[in-house]
Amino acid sequence: MQTTDFRIGDKAVYPAHGVAEVVAIEQREISGNKQKFYILKILDTGMKIMVPTSNVQAVGLRGVIRKDEVKEVYQILKSRGVSVDGQTWNRRYREYMEKIKTGSVYEIAEVLRDLSLLRSDKDLSFGERKMLDTARTLLVKELAVARSKKESEIEREIEQIFGSAAAA
Repeated sequence: MQTTDFRIGDKAVYPAHGVAEVVAIEQREISGNKQKFYILKILDTGMKIMVPTSNVQAVGLRGVIRKDEVKEVYQILKSRGVSVDGQTWNRRYREYMEKIKTGSVYEIAEVLRDLSLLRSDKDLSFGERKMLDTARTLLVKELAVARSKKESEIEREIEQIFGSAAAA
C-alpha cells in the first residue's frame, strides 16, 4: 500500500518513528492559510504528529507494506552475501542512520541484518546497539501489522534467523 491518501483508522509508516494510526484528519489555519492535516499517533510511543496532507511525500509517510512484500523483507534478513566490516564504526553509523531515516522497510531490514551479523563477530558500539534496537523495533511493528500477527511472533522469527545474537 504505497498510497498517500489515508483515512481515519488507517495504519501508516512515518520514517524513523515507525507505524502510526491516522486518528484524525483536521483542517487548520496556519499563518492565514487553511491546510488539511493527518493527525498520526505513533503506535510504539503514543506520540502524536501532525502532517500536512500536501507534505506526505516530502516527509516520506507511506502505507504499511502489503503481505506480498513481506517475503522480500525476510529474504533481505536471511541474505548473507554482504560484507559489513569494511569501514569505521562512525561511518557505518551515519550510513545506517540515513537508511533508517528513509523509512524504507527494506533499508531498515538491511540495517538489522548487517548489525546483527556484525554483532556476532565483535562488540557493537553503544550507538550501534541502540540503532540495532531501533531497526528491530521499527521492523517488528511493521511486519506485525502487515501480517496481522503478534509482535512476539515476529520477534521469535527474527531471532531464529539470526540466532541469539539478534535477541540480546
